[in-house]
Order: sequence, then C-alpha cells, then structure tokens
Amino acid sequence: MEIYGEFARVYDQFMEAPYEDWADYIEGLWVKFGQKPHLVLDLACGTGTLTCILAGKGYDMIGLDLSADMLMVARQKAPEILFLQQDMRAFELYGSVDAIICICDSLNYILETDELAQVFKQAYFYLNPGGTLIFDINTQYKFSQILADNDFCHVDEEGAYIWENFYDEAEELNEYRATFFIKNKSGQYARHEEIHVQKAHKPEQIKQALKTAGLTLLGVFDELTTSPAHAESERIFFVAQKS
Repeated sequence: MEIYGEFARVYDQFMEAPYEDWADYIEGLWVKFGQKPHLVLDLACGTGTLTCILAGKGYDMIGLDLSADMLMVARQKAPEILFLQQDMRAFELYGSVDAIICICDSLNYILETDELAQVFKQAYFYLNPGGTLIFDINTQYKFSQILADNDFCHVDEEGAYIWENFYDEAEELNEYRATFFIKNKSGQYARHEEIHVQKAHKPEQIKQALKTAGLTLLGVFDELTTSPAHAESERIFFVAQKS
C-alpha cells in the first residue's frame, strides 16, 4: 500500500506541525555551530512547507521526497524550487550542498540500521566539507508511552481522519493505520486508508550509523532546545558534521 498517496492532498490540512518553530530552531543550530549555509537540501521534504519557509529566509533550497503526490503539492506551492523524486537511501544530486536537513521524524520510516547508515553515507558524499546534517526522530518513549496503542482523530468541514497506533515493543515498530475521508466536488466523502510503519531507533544505533558514514556528531538535543535529550524526550534532534 502506497503511503502519502491520496493523503498528500489533505496532508497540510490535517498536519499540525510547528514548521515555523522548526525553521527558526534549525537556523539557531546553524549559528550555534558556526554554519552559514547557502545551498540546503531538505530530505523527505513532503509537501515542501519547511522548504518554502527556509527559502523565504533567503536560503537556496532543494527538496527531495519519494512520494510523487507529496511533491506535486510542493511544486504547486513553489515552482521556482527544485524538487526531486528520489529515495533518500540512494539519492543523487547535481553537486554538493552546504547543509542537509531531514525533519518531522522522516528517518523513523527507515526500518533497518544499515539502511539508516546508507542515508548518512549519501549525506556525507553530497555535503561540502564542514557542512552539517540536522535531523530528528521520534523516540522510543514517545512510541511506547505517548502514542502506544492510542487513537487520534480530526474532523473539519473538508474532511476527517482516524489515526490508530499499534506499538510492538519487541520489534520496536510502530504501525499507524490512517483512515481518512476527503470531500470531493460533489460534496460526498471518499474513504481512503494508509498504513505507515516507523522504527524506534535507539540513539546509540544512530550514533554508530553516523560514525560508520564518516560524520562527526556535534550534539543530540531535546526538541526546540539546546538541552541534552533525556529519557522522556519525545522528539530529539541530531546535529552531525562532515569534517
């Protein structure tokens, strides 16, 4: 079952994410670590909201995502930005970039540690010397204690969704079953369903994957802070650098 297919049409409508805060936070991390990037790659950019915000701040942006449907929405928002449909485990660019970001728990969709290392190797290859990779993950704490087996829903005039969670602690996998209803031109609601699976990567595994790729870890932070990640962090940010 394809993920982010029909859901791409209503993703921005249903997705409540602090994109502006993330953009400011990423800029703050660049300043903290002495970075002044010009060309930035947004890995797993989705519908391009964060890509567009950073472009508005003066950065030259490239967006990359696997989903054609998500990229169709992104290109409608910003036809002047280069958006590429590629798998982040094997992406190719026309040249190197100053910084790479991968936000909104996109790396949790990489289910194998060796494939995670492959993403980092690609990032290393395309980063300019001294360039940084900034990414976030949902934590084991969030999967097991916050999402767990809970359900979430949203209803408005244009549609609705039900988001069911099933966490397998032994496999460290969280399955999201998303059922959503999209209003069509006739005023009727069409039902769609997608299944998403995310891996609860341990920070130690991520650190080893970064090391394997040749990247130097600069920091691991609790979301939107420069405080160290802790046992009850729900989302943590990693900053790594190509020497």
